[in-house]
Amino acid sequence: METNSLAPPLLAIDTRSRPRSDTTETRALTPRSFTSNISNISNPFLTPAHSNPFLTPAQSDCGSSVLSVDLDAALYPDPGTEADFQVQNNPFAFTPGQLNKLQNPKSLPAFCALGGLAGITRGLQSDINAGLSVDETAVQASVTFEQAVRRTSDKFLESTELTRKSESDSFTDRARVFGKNILPAKKATPIWTLMWNAYNDKVIILLTIAAVISLALGLYETFGTVPEPGAPPSVDWVEGVAIIIAILIVTLVGSLNDWQKERAFVRLNAKKEDREIKVVRSGKSFMINVHEILVGDVLHLEPGDLIPVDGVFISGHDLKCDESSATGESDAIRKTSGEQAMALLESGANLKGLDPFILSGSKVLEGVGTFLCTSVGVHSSFGKIMMSVRTDIEATPLQKKLERLAVAIAKLGGTAAILLFFILLFRFLGGLSTDIRNSPEKAEAFLDILIVAVTIIVVAVPEGLPLAVTLALAFATTRLLKENNLVRVLRACETMGNATAICSDKTGTLTTNKMTVVAGTFGQSNFAKSENEKPATQTVSQWAAGLSHRTKEAIVQSVAINSTAFEGEENGQFTFIGSKTETALLQLAREYLGMQSLSEVQANEQIVQMMPFDSAKKCMGAVIKRRDESGYRLLVKGASEILLNHCSEKADAEALSTSVLTNSDRAELGSVIGSYAKGSLRTIGIVYKDFSQWPPAYAVVEDGLVQFELLLKDLVWLGLVGIQDPVRPGVPEAVRKAQSAGVVVRMVTGDNAVTAQAIATECGIYTDGVIMEGPEFRRLRTEEMDAVLPNLQVLARSSPEDKRILVARLKDLGETVAVTGDGTNDAPALKTADVGFSMGICGTEVAKEASEIVLMDDNFTSILTALKWGRAVNDSVQKFLQFQITVNITAVLLAFISAVADPEMHSVLTAVQLLWVNLIMDTFAALALATDPPAESVLDRKPQPKSAPIITTNMWKMIVGQAIFQLAVTLVLYFAGSEILGYDPNNQTQQTELRTMVFNTFVWMQIFNEFNNRRLDNKFNILEGVHRNKFFIFINLIMIGAQIAIIFVGGAAFGITPINGAQWAICVVAAAVSLPWAVLIRLFPDPWFATIASAVGTPVVVAYRFLAKVCNKIGAVFSKIWKMVRLGNNVPEEQENNKTTKENEIGPEIIVSEGDVVSCEAISDYK
Repeated sequence: METNSLAPPLLAIDTRSRPRSDTTETRALTPRSFTSNISNISNPFLTPAHSNPFLTPAQSDCGSSVLSVDLDAALYPDPGTEADFQVQNNPFAFTPGQLNKLQNPKSLPAFCALGGLAGITRGLQSDINAGLSVDETAVQASVTFEQAVRRTSDKFLESTELTRKSESDSFTDRARVFGKNILPAKKATPIWTLMWNAYNDKVIILLTIAAVISLALGLYETFGTVPEPGAPPSVDWVEGVAIIIAILIVTLVGSLNDWQKERAFVRLNAKKEDREIKVVRSGKSFMINVHEILVGDVLHLEPGDLIPVDGVFISGHDLKCDESSATGESDAIRKTSGEQAMALLESGANLKGLDPFILSGSKVLEGVGTFLCTSVGVHSSFGKIMMSVRTDIEATPLQKKLERLAVAIAKLGGTAAILLFFILLFRFLGGLSTDIRNSPEKAEAFLDILIVAVTIIVVAVPEGLPLAVTLALAFATTRLLKENNLVRVLRACETMGNATAICSDKTGTLTTNKMTVVAGTFGQSNFAKSENEKPATQTVSQWAAGLSHRTKEAIVQSVAINSTAFEGEENGQFTFIGSKTETALLQLAREYLGMQSLSEVQANEQIVQMMPFDSAKKCMGAVIKRRDESGYRLLVKGASEILLNHCSEKADAEALSTSVLTNSDRAELGSVIGSYAKGSLRTIGIVYKDFSQWPPAYAVVEDGLVQFELLLKDLVWLGLVGIQDPVRPGVPEAVRKAQSAGVVVRMVTGDNAVTAQAIATECGIYTDGVIMEGPEFRRLRTEEMDAVLPNLQVLARSSPEDKRILVARLKDLGETVAVTGDGTNDAPALKTADVGFSMGICGTEVAKEASEIVLMDDNFTSILTALKWGRAVNDSVQKFLQFQITVNITAVLLAFISAVADPEMHSVLTAVQLLWVNLIMDTFAALALATDPPAESVLDRKPQPKSAPIITTNMWKMIVGQAIFQLAVTLVLYFAGSEILGYDPNNQTQQTELRTMVFNTFVWMQIFNEFNNRRLDNKFNILEGVHRNKFFIFINLIMIGAQIAIIFVGGAAFGITPINGAQWAICVVAAAVSLPWAVLIRLFPDPWFATIASAVGTPVVVAYRFLAKVCNKIGAVFSKIWKMVRLGNNVPEEQENNKTTKENEIGPEIIVSEGDVVSCEAISDYK
């Protein structure tokens, strides 16, 4: 062998006994300098290193008698994954691809081919007892595939001859080869791509067409014609430039909003995935961030853990996992240790139920143990699922609805523009015979007609509409993030505003999830929390002071030995880490019963066996050898009502002497348990039993462990404690506000009905409704369920499936349902709901991915915040829509009427003036009205049903009323202004001043009407909360200042002239009349308006539908003729018929509803 070193390969000799009958042998430890740069064993495309290329690699010891498959084939790469099987400079025996074959899917052949747990451990240069070394930086020695799977027990030694570049970072090689437990951030969409996506909007494209035509005509007017001597320079090109600016604003704001949301979601992901897990390194257990887990780490498993990485089970007690989220298997999967699994494989035993694999994304249901990490990040099962479910953001329902509305408005405006164009064109052609102007002047007159028509199209296109909804959603999501609501899906923001039902978890959402022991009963002594104590009840301090040393020791043993929690630090302070119930008991022992150190107490006892918590038996246990050598003691704690049934004796709290547990004692204890439960306390019973020998004679022993279930009889009752999870501050008030807003709040919990009722009553959820338990609920027939649901307030003892059934049924009944969830198993309910809220602190990654909004503080009051902002979004869009349609109707009709009536066919408002009104005012109004924060009064009204129109009766009433007023004032001032003010019709200066007054009055009417539109109801206070919206104040000041500047200095571009103080007063006072006029409109009864609108609107609707169908038919005929000409009459008839049908379906439709609501589809674009 040729190397760069003269030193021979080092030999590591192990003289320990081997796990099989193999003889002890020496093994060459090959430094990295002696190996190939690529780990290529089991790679079918490369020659294995240090082997004869004509021979097959050494196989695992699992023979064909055990597995009838080719073990090499078990590690063969799947198509598309070949890159995972090739790693440059790999010092480990395996590649990420080979390790991933263990769980993709679960593969015992792959497990066997990798040498079982022992082979995997050697290949990863780890230790199943001590874990990785905290001092590891770069790996100093390499191990080959053959060396690892040979299942020798020799220890790898670092080569002192090996010179390496010094590494300062920990686990450099390990992280390089196997990656980190971090999913790559979703590739950020470039800002130009987002801008292009925002530009691909029908309204924006319409604007672009208008901009091109307007700019081309403007440039022709400026450069293609010769101006008259003394005439001001042409500025018609300003129109096109103004439209382009509008396009840039809308596109830029929309794309920046999407870009900002993507960045916020990246920050959110970083925050929501920030959790810790217990790991073993250098023989010590401590907590690390899940992102720091590496392949080769040894991790602890405890009930309730969400497993973050893939691995192989090392050892433990009765470990069962819920893998439904990963495999769809609903049953709890019992895990077999890696060594035991390998022994069974070699022995040829029945392999049914053999499962040593730990899957990421699964949840520990029962038991404790440790496992060896084999895959992290994108190589793990959970990582692959997460990478595959990433989806792009879709437009919200409100955005889609408004887009259809905007297109319909644009079509109506386009129709008006075409009609005006032909009217003026016929007038122009009819006057040509008597027209004495030269040809260029006639051409210029024709272009003026075209400009007027294009201007009406520009005015009609509601370019502020997409801007308003974008701004409203951007503003709301930004503010919600500051108020602990991370909106992952934009549609949830608007949907939440109309939620009619909230199904909330109890623990951590309605309560603090901080358990504290507040009551207890031990023999004749008891205690309760001081604020609720009765005269005859001791405080916990007084109770603890009266206990004997033996009793304290017995209680400390029960809570300290029989526990999976451990000591640690959080935010630099000492704390217990583990189950909230266990940490509450340990806190009691440390503060009142004299327990100094948990680890010290556990070290001082000889623990014989641990029985992990069993969700079926509702208890957990531990066996210790008594210090006086008199035998063994079984310590049990769990659900008090269940343990009480297993007891036949009771212990005295003074001397621990036992006596028979009589029926009266049992009834008395049952009464105490019931009283604690009614006080919203979780009751934990503490019992024990002494044995003279272990295992007992009647015990059943499996795998060296005594079966727990058979020991649960004739136990000794020591006492019980009541643990409280206090209701979060502000929750009762938030529930009350939600109920007053028309939202039904239901509590869905796994607690028993008594405890659930107590908490629900304290929160204000339960009044006199129905409390039902999950098993009973799911057995109801559909008709029975529908009858119960209106009065159902608490669903206790519920499973995740019960929650999903509840949500699905409520949705079927037309409810808009919001749901909270924190666990992996809550994902179906979160997905089913209209809006899913996951918990940012205690929620699992699966729950967060399934949800639309993440509650960063896990607090129910934050749901109310989302409700308010959801309503604010809908209100903001409706406010702007009311303002926008008023401006559009008035401006289009004013331009149409004045152009037709004017002898020279000029509109009273020039194109640039209309652009100022339509674009600048709309843009500013969108900023002002879309940024109104929600007032508390938004919770005083009921939610709108899903079928409710976006334009309500009140809105139509205000739109029509203000449009009538604005048209009346403007047309009177235009047509009768000269007579009223005494102006000479032939005086060009006075006529210019009159036109300026018309323009100025029209703009000021929009400014005052903006204040009117701050309210959507019939109340009069239009200034409510205006001081909290700085945008509104600032933008109105800008509009007023700009309008004043335009009047004084904008003469050339706007075709106006400065006016005096009296004229200013006429303009402002006439416009201000819109405020008292709005009061009269609000006083007009809604039912009267609805009746009038129905009567007047019905003929219009009929005519519109008829014209729409005629236009569609004509359009279809022309389209067919065009295609026949272009394609040589080869177009299939069926395809054309389908196209005609489709065109008929998408024709804009006007609907005027009867009753108290006028449908928003009044100008919708679909049937």
